[in-house]
Amino acid sequence: MVLHERWLTATRVGFTYIGTVVGAGFASGQEIMQFFTVYGAKGVLAILVVTGLFVWLGIRMMVMGAYLQATSYEAFNNYLFGRRWGRWMNGLVSLILFGVTTAMMSGTGALFQEQLGISFHLGVIATSLVALIVIMRGMDGILNVNALVVPLMFAFTMIVGVQGLQSEGWESLGAIHSFAREGHWALSAVTYVAFNLAMSQAVLVPLGGEIKDVKTLRMGGLMGGVGLGVMLLSCNFALSLKTPMVLGMEIPIALVIATLGEGMKYFFLAVMWGEIFTTLIGNVYGLAAHFEQRVSLSLHSLMGAIFILGYLCSLIGFPVLVGKIYPLFGVLGMAVLVLLAWRRYPQYP
Repeated sequence: MVLHERWLTATRVGFTYIGTVVGAGFASGQEIMQFFTVYGAKGVLAILVVTGLFVWLGIRMMVMGAYLQATSYEAFNNYLFGRRWGRWMNGLVSLILFGVTTAMMSGTGALFQEQLGISFHLGVIATSLVALIVIMRGMDGILNVNALVVPLMFAFTMIVGVQGLQSEGWESLGAIHSFAREGHWALSAVTYVAFNLAMSQAVLVPLGGEIKDVKTLRMGGLMGGVGLGVMLLSCNFALSLKTPMVLGMEIPIALVIATLGEGMKYFFLAVMWGEIFTTLIGNVYGLAAHFEQRVSLSLHSLMGAIFILGYLCSLIGFPVLVGKIYPLFGVLGMAVLVLLAWRRYPQYP
């Protein structure tokens, strides 16, 4: 591969890595506050650990996908857990992915209804149609959308960080305290990586299988992992300066952007929608690629069926059911993390 082509592809891989991990919880600040901000100065240390793990293990996941020539996460879990336990893990990943998909669809409807005064149903259907058009182009469509959306996400987090600095000043950093009543910053860091990588396998594994070039995947994994770390640090910095006021808020980042004017509000809504959208297309693509090997339907038909079923389930609260088994998925996410770090690469065929 020519050098400039490798850099271009690696950048798209890095953006897709970021877009897959980052969701609505990240954009709202809720995720960052719960996992990092509450630990005060040690939250920064946690983010540095997370960044290193994202780089190392994200690269390993994509390279394993390349070596396995994987088209879905099924081959990856079968390799990590063995066929017997891999089957159970694949079933659980599918259930969680579908649950998150319905939550993302419900989230777009709420965003349109509450912030723009547009019908919930119109918001869900319009987003689903755009997502279907994108993922019908396969992995190339996902790469292209992330290359467009992720730089906007990155710009938003940098603006939030700079705004926090301008409004509070460097001297405020000395007054940052821990508000965690239980838990440990190191466990919080590992849990964050475990959950996000277990979810991201739906995109990262087949991405590795499609790109195949290991050097490109390593470069992309480095860009993606470091990019995630910078975004986490910037948002955590801004939120830390607003503690303890942000601790009870559903959308903590709203307190930070409130002073930036009406235009910033709409930029935030666009970023929120973009982060939901990149997670949605990754989940649906991963699910369809997994089930294509099991049922006699085309990939496009499966994608359409997932969107229709996801829309119906978003109306009846399916994510509540999935919430009941999230703790189990957290445990299995830890198992994925350990095996991903410990297992040798498979032999390249």
